[in-house]
Amino acid sequence: MGNSYAGQLKTTRFEEVLHNSIEASLRSNNLVPRPIFSQLYLEAEQQLSTLEGGSRVDNEEEEEEGEGGLEPNGPPNPYQLPPPPEGCCTTDGFCQAGKDLRLLSICSEPMDVPAGFLLVGAKSPSLPDHLLVCAVDKRFLPDDNGHNALLGFSGNCVGCGKKGFCYFTEFSNHINLKLTTQPKKQKHLKYYLVRNAQGTLTKGPLICWKGSEFRSRQTSANACSSSLFLPLDSAAALAAFPSDPTPGSNPSIAMGAQQAGPALDHPSLTTAASPAVFNGKESPKHQQLAKNHPAALPRPLVLGILSNPGPPKKRHKGWSPESPSATDGSYPQGGGNRAKCESAGVSCVPPVGVVGPAPVTFPVVASGEPVSVPDNLLKICKAKPVIFKGHGNFPYLCGNLNDVVVSPLLYTCYQNAQSISRAYEQCGASTIQPISEEMQLLLTVYYLVQLAADQVPLMEDLEQIFLRSWRESHLSEIRQYQQAPPQPFPPVPGAAAPVTSAQLPWLAGLAASSCNDSVHIIECSYSLAEGLSEMFRLLIEGKLAKTNYVVIICACRNTAIDSCIAVTGKYQARILSESLLSPAEYQREVHYELVTGKVDSLGAFFSTLCPDGDIDILLDKFHQESQGCSSSSLTASSVTKAAALDVSGAPVCTSYCLESHGVRPFQLAVAQKLLSHLCSIADSSTQNLDLGSFEKVDFLICIPPSEVTYQQTLFRVWHSGVLLELGLEKEPVTKQRVEQYILKLDAEAQTKFKAFLQNSFQNPHTLFVLIHDHAHWGLVSAAHNVYSQSDPSVGLVDRLLNCREVKEAPNIVTLHVTSFPYALQTQHTLISPYNEIHWPVSYGNGVDLYHENKKYFGLSEFIESTLSGHSLPLLRYDSSFEAMVTALGKRFPRLHSAVIRTLVLVQHYAAAMMAVSGLPQMKNHTSVETLEIAQNLLNAPKQCPSGHGLMVLLRVPCSSLAAVAYERLAHVRARLALEEHFEIILGNPGSGITVGKHFVKRLKTWQKIEDAEWRPQTYLELEGLPCILIFSGMDPHGESLPRSLRYCDLRLINSSCLVRTALEQELGLAAYFVSSEVSVEKEAKSKALESDGEKLSSTDNEDEELGAEGSASEKRSPVKRERSCSQDSASSSRSSKASGDGADQVCLPLGSALCSETSAQPSGTPQGEQARSPPPCGPAEEGRGSGEKQWLRAGQGPPASRLAPQPDCSSWTGQRSLQLSVTSSSQLSSSSGSTSVSTVPATSTRVPQASRCSMAKACQQPPIVFLPKLVYDVVMSTDSSGLPKAASLLPSPLVMWASSFRPLLSKTMTSTEQSLYYRQWTVPRPSHMDYGNRAEGRVDSFHPRRLLLSGPPQIGKTGAYLQFLSILCRMLIRLTEVDVYDEEEINASLREESDWHYLQLSDPWPDLELFQKMPFDYIIHDPKYEDASLICSHHQSIKSEDRGMSRKPEDLYVRRQTARMRLSKYAAYNTYHHCEQCLLYMGFHPRYQLYESTLHAFAFSYSMLGEEIQLHFIIPKSKEHHFVFSQPGGQLESMRLPLVTDKSQEYIKSPTFTPTTGRHEHGLFNLYHAMDGASHLHVLVVKEYEMAIYKKYWPNHIMLVLPSIFNSAGVGAAHFLIKELSYHNLELERNRQEELGIKPQDIWPFIVISDDSCVMWNAVDVDCSGERGREFSWSERNVSLKHIMQHIEASPDITHYALIGMRKWASKTRAGQVREPFSRCHVHDFIILNVDLTQNVQYNQNRFTCDDVDFNLRVHSAGLLLCRFNRFSVMKKQIAVGGHRSFHITSKVSDSSAAIVPAQYICAPDSKHTFLAAPAQLLLEKFLQYHSHRFFPLSLKNHSHPVLSVDCYLNLGSQISVCYVSSRPHSLNVNCSELRFSGLLLYLCDSFVGASFLKQFHFLKGATLCVICQDRNSLRQTVVRLELEDEWQFRLRDEFQTANAKEDRPLFFLTGRHI
Repeated sequence: MGNSYAGQLKTTRFEEVLHNSIEASLRSNNLVPRPIFSQLYLEAEQQLSTLEGGSRVDNEEEEEEGEGGLEPNGPPNPYQLPPPPEGCCTTDGFCQAGKDLRLLSICSEPMDVPAGFLLVGAKSPSLPDHLLVCAVDKRFLPDDNGHNALLGFSGNCVGCGKKGFCYFTEFSNHINLKLTTQPKKQKHLKYYLVRNAQGTLTKGPLICWKGSEFRSRQTSANACSSSLFLPLDSAAALAAFPSDPTPGSNPSIAMGAQQAGPALDHPSLTTAASPAVFNGKESPKHQQLAKNHPAALPRPLVLGILSNPGPPKKRHKGWSPESPSATDGSYPQGGGNRAKCESAGVSCVPPVGVVGPAPVTFPVVASGEPVSVPDNLLKICKAKPVIFKGHGNFPYLCGNLNDVVVSPLLYTCYQNAQSISRAYEQCGASTIQPISEEMQLLLTVYYLVQLAADQVPLMEDLEQIFLRSWRESHLSEIRQYQQAPPQPFPPVPGAAAPVTSAQLPWLAGLAASSCNDSVHIIECSYSLAEGLSEMFRLLIEGKLAKTNYVVIICACRNTAIDSCIAVTGKYQARILSESLLSPAEYQREVHYELVTGKVDSLGAFFSTLCPDGDIDILLDKFHQESQGCSSSSLTASSVTKAAALDVSGAPVCTSYCLESHGVRPFQLAVAQKLLSHLCSIADSSTQNLDLGSFEKVDFLICIPPSEVTYQQTLFRVWHSGVLLELGLEKEPVTKQRVEQYILKLDAEAQTKFKAFLQNSFQNPHTLFVLIHDHAHWGLVSAAHNVYSQSDPSVGLVDRLLNCREVKEAPNIVTLHVTSFPYALQTQHTLISPYNEIHWPVSYGNGVDLYHENKKYFGLSEFIESTLSGHSLPLLRYDSSFEAMVTALGKRFPRLHSAVIRTLVLVQHYAAAMMAVSGLPQMKNHTSVETLEIAQNLLNAPKQCPSGHGLMVLLRVPCSSLAAVAYERLAHVRARLALEEHFEIILGNPGSGITVGKHFVKRLKTWQKIEDAEWRPQTYLELEGLPCILIFSGMDPHGESLPRSLRYCDLRLINSSCLVRTALEQELGLAAYFVSSEVSVEKEAKSKALESDGEKLSSTDNEDEELGAEGSASEKRSPVKRERSCSQDSASSSRSSKASGDGADQVCLPLGSALCSETSAQPSGTPQGEQARSPPPCGPAEEGRGSGEKQWLRAGQGPPASRLAPQPDCSSWTGQRSLQLSVTSSSQLSSSSGSTSVSTVPATSTRVPQASRCSMAKACQQPPIVFLPKLVYDVVMSTDSSGLPKAASLLPSPLVMWASSFRPLLSKTMTSTEQSLYYRQWTVPRPSHMDYGNRAEGRVDSFHPRRLLLSGPPQIGKTGAYLQFLSILCRMLIRLTEVDVYDEEEINASLREESDWHYLQLSDPWPDLELFQKMPFDYIIHDPKYEDASLICSHHQSIKSEDRGMSRKPEDLYVRRQTARMRLSKYAAYNTYHHCEQCLLYMGFHPRYQLYESTLHAFAFSYSMLGEEIQLHFIIPKSKEHHFVFSQPGGQLESMRLPLVTDKSQEYIKSPTFTPTTGRHEHGLFNLYHAMDGASHLHVLVVKEYEMAIYKKYWPNHIMLVLPSIFNSAGVGAAHFLIKELSYHNLELERNRQEELGIKPQDIWPFIVISDDSCVMWNAVDVDCSGERGREFSWSERNVSLKHIMQHIEASPDITHYALIGMRKWASKTRAGQVREPFSRCHVHDFIILNVDLTQNVQYNQNRFTCDDVDFNLRVHSAGLLLCRFNRFSVMKKQIAVGGHRSFHITSKVSDSSAAIVPAQYICAPDSKHTFLAAPAQLLLEKFLQYHSHRFFPLSLKNHSHPVLSVDCYLNLGSQISVCYVSSRPHSLNVNCSELRFSGLLLYLCDSFVGASFLKQFHFLKGATLCVICQDRNSLRQTVVRLELEDEWQFRLRDEFQTANAKEDRPLFFLTGRHI
């Protein structure tokens, strides 16, 4: 049966194939090693034969055909079943132990399936309907193609648990198959078994044995899948570097994982119960691809047969990426160019963070004896080994435990990689198994093998390797789950041979064999204890000197593997052990070493290095010499320089300019974004923020406990003027007043914060903005405080900002501001993703979005400039410093590396200062980089007439080390007599800045400060001061640095900064604003960076300069050295060309212009403009950003001197000039020693002295940053997408990854997408303040009033949020203000000339008798009718010039004059107002979420319409008490009306009706405050089609819905129906109450008809004291509508008035207009209508405009009284939407785009004129308003001869006057006997108009007539009935109609002339 071959390889070239395969895997660019066993057993043989052109048949295929190929032809082999053992079970479906094996019976039971085994279903001939469950080693099962199954069998019984069946015959007997033929696994093992979504075991896909009916289908499917696999794999996966996880190689997978939601919080091995899983590494499709598509692979095939042109196995530093063997033509980026970066790019394990190790429970069950750690381990090894627990059990350690470090990080990583992501679980992917433990360990070995000697393993890299391996091995399953819904039968999996525990040690050893013993494998037989003991023995014996990693494996055959990995490399072990310390432990360790004197040994060692003895001896010697002879050139020149400063008339540096504080466009844009986010919170339906209820803004800024940051923030708030803008302070604002708005989070913070909370509680109408600046600091939970309680600042942020009072206060908004928001973007965050504001990008689609005169230079720009290759990089590391630190680290293993690094760097600084000061022999004891810093620090002040210098930032995180550095450098400075040359400042977060008096005096001179007590309190105030700032503190706290910062020395930042927040925070110190005018072209910009300040020079002689330059270049890579040489030669030709020809000055390279600081003018730019002061720049967070170079003014020297290269330019040219090097050698601060030939006179070199100042470079060059090598590698390496490695680090020490099954960040992600990524894939640690907020993405867990503003460091966020406060305050004021119409009354000079005036000036109510004697004023005074026709009466004497020119039609939409008014407490509001008081009124109360309303029909008949009118009321339950309903049926009967005699002050008697359209949001229907809370009845009158939307916005208002026929009607229809309904209701109420004994005349007859834009009401207080009231004074105040209504309703004889109104408010109201308390005139906008008296006077329901004027005239002509209360006025709000604007006149022809003018509104009947989609009445009114002069030519500007208008008032335009007469009998009309009219207008005249009525009027000859009727027939009848043809002449062509189609019922006109 072939079982004897089990496990044997079928090739004699086994070792060769195996070794070649592994070596190729190590060299290949593929991240994941290829599945070795698949290659070794079968596939390697196939590939070899394919490559060699052989055609050998697969052995398995041969054998199978040999065995099974004859089966169908021959008769079945007779087979004798062996007898079963006695006493055993023989029942079908049960095993011999009697355990049930039938799938149906045991499908729900848990089963123990060993790793590498699969559950399969066996068919029994005696049980055709059942499958028997078996566990089979998957190596003996085939893959998708029917290949790769090992011969033989290995299986277990799942019933009784018996294991180790090596023969299928034996196994078939055990499970009682009872076969009659030879037992063959191919025949009887039929199906894979899989678990479904419910966890039940079910029949899965067929096992694809070769020859089965499934084969043909599977083959075609596989061909398809391999082609699908090609673009994915060849695109990126194969090109990935081993240390480089490739995002994007499987884009669909990454997306799927990202979208699927957060992964498991606590990963556990949940898949043990899912047996039908394949834990092999990779499907053989990978090799299939190599066979089918050789070109797809970027490298030759992996078996080592073909030559491999990759890099050497060890990543040698000397291997150049440009070498021809490194790059492949088709894949230039794939391996070669990136390999160099990457070899250095893997950094160390991330620190555990603030809270110590992650709380992972790991097994500590000891197996065997504890392991003893040798006593002298550290002494012998020179490093503490770091042991990472891996799989299985870890033994106890005893003995010298101080000399080892044990970490669970790797265990956690393995556990995470074992948990299948929720992304795939949700798809029901139960067949996908996590990567096996064996494969995890093997991959770890591969990873360690390829690490370079100076690299440190990074856990993130390992996680990504696991993820990639897992994805590739299950690619087909994952893709199927992503592309289709889960199916009951998963695809047939490929069974790649798994690595077994037995093979693991051997394979790992094989992998490690090629790495020159860098990785050592120890195999144990019984437990890890023996392996650890062996390792310690080897360490003591020194046999692991070259070994960096020891992998210990205990792989027993029957149990799971145990493993651990020990890091023994001195460099790696030191970094890893130190990175495991928390910041507090790190500080304690360093402090302990300093206190106990352990560092003395290091100092002693330093002294032995100096050939001339100890440095201190040299210093003393130098000090004595300089004391005796002070004529040193250096000292002498500096003394004269210092003296020159004090002499009056000394040259003044023009490069120094203080920045002005303006708001930059970016900051304004961000402030507006913040405001819009706040408004969106307020506008949401959640009622979380009511902006309308706030009157002012207050704020508190919380900052970390840093004195400099505190002073800096204080300075910015003070100078921004925000306190004055917010009205919080008055001029002058003192510093002490500003301090109360800034809270330093220290011990005193709590008291100040309590005062803030108290203030917010006492001022509910003030919006308090709590600004948490630098918000990523101090997020430790108050509850999980792991520090001692002695530090009060720990957990303070949580205690204050997350306290219940802040969370619940409705008037506190919290704004977190940070450059590093990652810790606030977790699964548990309180901040909604919608409340995040990210700093905008400056460019969008290549367009500059916000033009600014400065360009921000942040981390990405630093990296870009360093990679660009145009100049010396801005980011550098110091190789000689690193080499010395590494060597000393081995010599002093007990010292912390931070101590060693600090002392070495201080020693370098000391030596460099000595070398520059005249001890040249000390150059050999410092590094090139440090020497460059010292030279520029000391030489820069000598180049400036004012002595401006540069700042060097020396970052020393540990405060005790910072103090050591400060003392040492100060001592060296003193011995070198350099105290006057530069200052050394110790910057400690807890204390302020101390600067020497000499330097303070200098700063005051530069900054023109008079204050004698002034001291610099912020680093920004050190502008131009030559100094070394030793900046301590574990974290920077947002301190801004000045523009004069030239070097940012971060060589001492420790390995704990390898977290994204910490790393970006440190590099953020160098963030800078560069003047954007300077960087015109990229090449020139980068040349500018290689200015004089960067190159090394010596003050001694030129030869040394050249030598030093050469050595500096050699220390860098050869590529960089070549680049700088070529650049010099290129620039020399350009600069010589520029100097040779003045006309070619534009060609002068910008770099040399900057380098020389001569600032030659570009042609075409006026020099005067360039010399102006710089434009204002933003508040100082941009720090060093502002300031422009002061350009030379015209006439400052001869033109040649401005154009020629100056001495500092010399570095660009290739030849020497003795003349220049002699004349200016002292000024050559740093040059490469090559100076240009120039014939410029020496005098010209003095001209640009001012611009030689280092400050001139400040605005054009960012600082140079020095980093530790480790950090440099992380920052500079990128993954395959171009994303810097730093971005994929753990985002913050306070968070951890939710799962290792996460996609990688992408370079193309926006800030918003990054936020969503972190929100999905990170969870807070227990020490994080958000830990307890189990958000899980639920919206309700976000705090509604919390915002997050993030932006790069130093970009101007402080200025942005201060600007936000300012515009927020302005908006709140704007919210409490309203634009009201403010127009003077028109036609004031045309008032009635009458002797009758109302002279009782103090009457509160009109006297009826007096009032009746007053004449009616026909003139319209309302300014909105400025364009309306004048109404004439017999009292007027109107001259034509009295009326001004009318506005043109196009001027109609010119904005009417408005005034901005503050809303009073009695205002009417729209839907946006929701305060506490009126919630119930509005119907938004929580208890009344959905207000119930009922719809009631209300019908009444009206004879004029000839039909019954049916209206609908929508009545909320809360308003039903205003109505009467019939008892049995609940039908609406009437609206309750009060009695005239009621005197209650509790309610308003008159119902208010407000007709409205198009203003559901903006209409002012909230009268709660206007009515002062009084009970009132308010009805909204709406059109039917708007009913739903009004109901939605105003759920608690009564609606009166007009019939649908009025949907297109104007306001006249609404007024008409309101009045008719009200009269009908009055009749009903009289009838109803008459039964109760109440007289009909006692029922209240008034209603209010109000516009929907009436916002406030005013009353005039008059003082009429004095004789005969001559002394008249008045004042106006805002009052409630309740006050006005109750006053009017209390008027005596009120029922005798038909219409009562009030004035329209105007700011320029004159005393004459309010002197008389009452007028008898037109009333508008807000009227009180007596429906009883006006029963027979109707509104015209057809009207759109002027319907109130028309109605007023009808009421007056009916003899009724109109009274206007002049002492009351109404303010009308300007509302830009709805109302009359909602009527648009458009063409009925849809494609007509031409504008329609009023002249087209009418046309001749039966013409082909374009018909319009508008009501006929609207067209008529609009036409007459603009073109009535066509009908009435004589009337134009002829006010003495008006048009006679019968029974109606139509607006004929402002240049035509009309005379209104009523045809009703007994009506009051104007006396027309003396008037001759210029025209007659008859509009829809009724039967009251007769021929005799018209004959009493007189007309001018040629006067015109216009008759308007509903149709042509009635037009003719009217002409006949009125006998018009007797006096008027008509022509056929004088007939017109409105431009309506027939179905729209046009109106018809007939015009004629008077005979």
